[in-house]
Formats: sequence, structure tokens, C-alpha cells
Amino acid sequence: MSDPEQLLRVIRVIIMGRVQGVWYRGWTVETARALGLQGWVRNLSNGDVEAVFAGSRAGVETMQARCHQGPPAAQVQSVTAEAWTGPVPAGFHQRATERH
Repeated sequence: MSDPEQLLRVIRVIIMGRVQGVWYRGWTVETARALGLQGWVRNLSNGDVEAVFAGSRAGVETMQARCHQGPPAAQVQSVTAEAWTGPVPAGFHQRATERH
């Protein structure tokens, strides 16, 4: 039987608040890489930040919890999470802003 802490978990999160122009994406890249996660982060055209985190259950849960705080200049209002079944790249990267 496998250790539950090692089970792969993949989520997509939307972070709302004052999260653009405050180094939120850079902070996310550094924090996710330090936790050994894979995925990506990008700004959304509506002012939110979107990210996909993949890795151990413990690592993903830690990252999700840290998203509620973010970097010092951020003012996070809410973080919503859902399961993600889309592709996940190797490593953790910042993507260009999503535009409609």
C-alpha cells in the first residue's frame, strides 16, 4: 500500500484580490519550485491569477494554503480550487497573461 502523502494531486486555483503588479506570479514560481511542484501560473485579463499545481498531496496542500497570503504586497481576497485534468508541464513555469 502506498503512503498517502506521496499520492499525486493536481489542482487549478484562482486567486482574487490585489494580486497583479505585486510580484504574485514570481513568488508563486519560487514557492512552487521550492515545494517540488510542477505546473504553471499566469495573470488573467480580469485581474485574477490562475495556477495549476501538481505534486504530492502535502506539497499541493501547502502551496494552496500559502496562496491565501502570497507575497508581502498582495492583498488576497479569496482562493478557489478545483481538480485539474488538463496537461501539466515538467517543472513550474510562468505563462503569459490569458486574454479573451
